[in-house]
Amino acid sequence: MTPSDIRWRCLPFADLGPHALYALLRLRTEVFVMEQQCLFQDMDGADPDCHHLLGEHDGRLLAYARLVPAGLKFSEASIGRVVSDPAARGTGLGHVLMREAVQQLERLWGAQPIRIGAQARLQAFYEQHGFVRDGDIYLEDGIDHIEMLRP
Repeated sequence: MTPSDIRWRCLPFADLGPHALYALLRLRTEVFVMEQQCLFQDMDGADPDCHHLLGEHDGRLLAYARLVPAGLKFSEASIGRVVSDPAARGTGLGHVLMREAVQQLERLWGAQPIRIGAQARLQAFYEQHGFVRDGDIYLEDGIDHIEMLRP
């Protein structure tokens, strides 16, 4: 599998269907809760108001991001819950995911600034996608985070 083999779908919550919803919640839990050993409320009430970017190959969800409209999490639009399946890491899929997320966000709501709350250890990754640090490190769910803005 290479990142070019991925089929992308961007869906509002109501169009996800039970299988896609289960797959995205499973992947988010596998990485954010189990792998990172972080107990937090992943289902934060925002999902129904967001679009969900799914990167799939052979029926398996390998990459995911939540596209958040302006005014819901931040005054700017946002990309959150960015995650790739551990089996797909090292393939460049994370970079493809971020490019696709920015494109889809702009398709949905037009070109605009995008703010994220990033894990601080991933600052350099997000800088490669035009994000710049915008604030001090803060602790969220026991993990250092920073706000970043893509003007």
